[in-house]
Amino acid sequence: MKFNRILLSATLIVVALVVQVSVLARLQLPGAVPDLVLLTVVGLALVYGPVSGSLIGFTAGLLADLAPPADHAAGRYALVLCVIGYLVGLARPENGRLTSATGPMAVVVAAAVGSTLLYAGVGALVGDTAARHVGLGSLLFTAAVYDLLLAPFTVPLIMALARRAENDPLADAGGGNGADVASGWLSSGTGLRIGNQRGGLRVKAARGRASRAGRIKGVKRL
Repeated sequence: MKFNRILLSATLIVVALVVQVSVLARLQLPGAVPDLVLLTVVGLALVYGPVSGSLIGFTAGLLADLAPPADHAAGRYALVLCVIGYLVGLARPENGRLTSATGPMAVVVAAAVGSTLLYAGVGALVGDTAARHVGLGSLLFTAAVYDLLLAPFTVPLIMALARRAENDPLADAGGGNGADVASGWLSSGTGLRIGNQRGGLRVKAARGRASRAGRIKGVKRL
């Protein structure tokens, strides 16, 4: 992995973990807890691909396993996020562009459900039956809802930072030929591309200035 990639990934993971432990875990929401660490892994894996996604997922999961107040065996969440990071990386478009938010939203839901199932499955293998007492169905539903609500505020930003750290030309090409994966998320549902919107506004402004200039000339001639 490149140094820029390692530095950015480590910074984002640490920040996400701090927010996760100090803020999100204390909200006392029903069911699951919004998983900012998972969303960070998803955003980075969508840019970096499966191999880097698995390494980032393993590192993030291991830190989450060791961070207080973790009450499970070390390595359990590391295994889960390693698998999730690899699978999410496989969903990365070859050209790096995605003009709709449907794909990333589906990936977030699949990652939330998949990570919860894998975590419960690994826990069952080591004798942890906490998921049964809470209710696996409730955990799956709330995890998907919470992560889906949090994703639009985190995943596009993470992906944009990852692209800039890689000096990816797509990071600065969103205003020309179309939206990349991150900007596609924000522009989804409008049926218009951000670049085309800006171009249309410029044309309208130019036409307005031309019409005003024509009116002024007409008044002077009179």
